[in-house]
Amino acid sequence: MANASGLISPTPTTSLRLRISTRFGISRSGFCCSVRDAKRVFRCGSAAVEGGTDEAAPPKPLPQRLVTRGAKLIGCGSAVPELSVSNHDLAQIVETSDEWIFARTGIRNRRVLSGGETLTGLAVEAAKNALDMAQVEPDDVDVILMCTSTPDDLFGNGAMVQGDLGCRNAWASDITAACSGFVSGILKATGLIRGLGLKNVLVIGADALSRYVDWRDRGTCILFGDAAGAVLVQACDMEDDGLFGFDMHSDGEGHKNLNATLTTEEHAILSKTNGSPSFPPHRSSYSCIQMNGQEVFRFAVRCVPPSIEKSLELAGIKSSSIDWLLLHQANQRIIDSVATRLEIPGGRVISNLANYGNTSAGSIPLALDEYVRAGKVKVGDTIAMAGFGAGLTWGSAIVRWG
Repeated sequence: MANASGLISPTPTTSLRLRISTRFGISRSGFCCSVRDAKRVFRCGSAAVEGGTDEAAPPKPLPQRLVTRGAKLIGCGSAVPELSVSNHDLAQIVETSDEWIFARTGIRNRRVLSGGETLTGLAVEAAKNALDMAQVEPDDVDVILMCTSTPDDLFGNGAMVQGDLGCRNAWASDITAACSGFVSGILKATGLIRGLGLKNVLVIGADALSRYVDWRDRGTCILFGDAAGAVLVQACDMEDDGLFGFDMHSDGEGHKNLNATLTTEEHAILSKTNGSPSFPPHRSSYSCIQMNGQEVFRFAVRCVPPSIEKSLELAGIKSSSIDWLLLHQANQRIIDSVATRLEIPGGRVISNLANYGNTSAGSIPLALDEYVRAGKVKVGDTIAMAGFGAGLTWGSAIVRWG
């Protein structure tokens, strides 16, 4: 298991006009940082790794750097397919009912790609909406981060989106982290702005998991939908910085509980195989989503609350001070359980799961966009967001909108 925790900016109650001295080090458990000589302890499994006290070699600090610029979230957008599939529709395919699905998941409907729709098209539409809200021209975008596990092309979707958007000056890259992808993208965007002096980074979360659902499997086909969401992250002065603290984890041992693995198809053996019975390789494809629902549920309710609590601690604020809790929209029971653990009332919990189902990397920006455009999330609101899912990966960030 590996983790990384860090403080992106000083606490909101501290003057942000100060020049913050940040040291970075590397330990066995991952990257670690100290802000204004604050002590950091990282945990790998059950063992704490601090400095060189573990059996691993002491950390090798990188050169000291001064953080003099911040990053803020200023525009959002989303897009969903036209086709809506209800629980009643699924009841015609598998043995289930609207009542059974809703009671266990909180889902009523989900959107599914159909006809000529593509994930690229959804991503482009969401990105255009985000740029319009942010009042940023395509040529002013420096980087596009496409967070997806289901690209239209094996080699990724980032460059395709960049071309269709007309962002001629932007570099595009893909991030594959499933339901944690969007949170990962926000953190990477902030790092690019701070570390490379970039101005505008477009983060897109988009997935089309309907392509990998076994529609005969009642345990998974009821859960997933397709969607895209986007947020424009922009450079700003430190006093306007919008990312306060974060916490990220991975546990590859949990891969067995949620995956869509590579499979091969048998075909006729060629008469000439260059002396190797395994050449040429068999044609490959990915399996349908395989999930141990009970284990994934336990993982989420066990790991997500401590991650948010760690981010809040690093940000220097209490859960009672945040305006909104925004979780990956996987299951309403998970959302309710985390909110209860953090003592956040239902009126401050963002949820649109009932209408869209689990849209993987698209779920957080999709929900955020709906609440911003409805006037619920306002400029200056503090949001605790968290993603969790396949990998297993999970992570959280404390951000300010606008």
